[in-house]
Amino acid sequence: MIVSIPKEIFPGENRVACVPDVASKLIKAGYQVQIEKDAGLNAGFTNEQYEKAGAKVLDNVDQLYSNADLVLKVQKPSNDEIKKLKKGTLLISFIYALHYPEIAKTCAENGIDLIAMEMVPRTTLAQKMDALSSQMNLAGYKSVILAANHLGKIFPLMMTAAGTISPAKVVIMGAGVAGLQALGTAKRLGAVVEVSDIRSAVKEEVQSLGGKFIEVETTENMQDEGGYAKEASEEFLKKQKELIFKHITEADIVITTALVPGKKAPVLVTEAMVKNMKPGSVVLDMAVEFGGNCEISEKGKTVKKHNVTIIGEPNLPSMVSTHASEMYSKNILSLIQHFSKDGKLELKAEDEIVKGCLLTRNGEVINDRIKELLK
Repeated sequence: MIVSIPKEIFPGENRVACVPDVASKLIKAGYQVQIEKDAGLNAGFTNEQYEKAGAKVLDNVDQLYSNADLVLKVQKPSNDEIKKLKKGTLLISFIYALHYPEIAKTCAENGIDLIAMEMVPRTTLAQKMDALSSQMNLAGYKSVILAANHLGKIFPLMMTAAGTISPAKVVIMGAGVAGLQALGTAKRLGAVVEVSDIRSAVKEEVQSLGGKFIEVETTENMQDEGGYAKEASEEFLKKQKELIFKHITEADIVITTALVPGKKAPVLVTEAMVKNMKPGSVVLDMAVEFGGNCEISEKGKTVKKHNVTIIGEPNLPSMVSTHASEMYSKNILSLIQHFSKDGKLELKAEDEIVKGCLLTRNGEVINDRIKELLK
């Protein structure tokens, strides 16, 4: 079977879906690997490294797509990319299908089998394949570094001959993988960190990493079966905004990470809050791709409003593309190893991992959630 890795065409995407080390492992497992010329350069991997690993480097992207049995990508495919694939090809990529279900429809119409990496189930068995967590982990780290770079203060408490410098105060909205990594990174840099999340179940995790948990009292269950945050009620969001107003307006940095799968990101930081923040403070909106947690953030832009810097970077993992590519590649390798035998793919419908992330098969959309959205 031929595995193809194209160069990512999405603006600002520096990652590659397969690094040389993983290409070598796929070849040892019985696959042929071909990669588009310079596909790994932005992530720090040269054509020579891929050739040394045993992969074939192709300059012709049409050929790369047309003879592939399995295509590995990072960003969701364009219609043009889908049309380049031959019928029966399996495409593995981030799709964000709950937001873009039409991609699954287009793949089905073109006879392409589709696996969405963000829909790999969050189970113990699938832990090594959980690309969403691996990438959000890096995003959480980078969010703190980026915000710190825009802040005119240092993070740690420092006692000097010129006087004592108070530690920076960081407020993080959302204690998922990204939020917890942001908490750990900010603490390592010496900041005082407070974390808000609608799920009270994460309180112990926050405290174990040295953060203070901002708790909204509620009788609602705010977590779904997969461990993700559910869409909050208007009443809850109102309570949350009232409680966090004081915390946000006293903060030097606010990092928002709150996402609800398939829904518009909840607005947690209003313009009124920003107006009341200290001059020179920073807001980083990690949910800007899906509507944004900050009412006045702008996708793909860093802007200054009301003397506050607001960072709307939609693709933080791409900013640490070497490690992001390595981790994503290993996630995909684990997934392929799970459902392949002797260099051949065996997608069994009854397998819980396949059932969770396989969206289309044999020209049909087979995932129930996506089918419902397409109605």
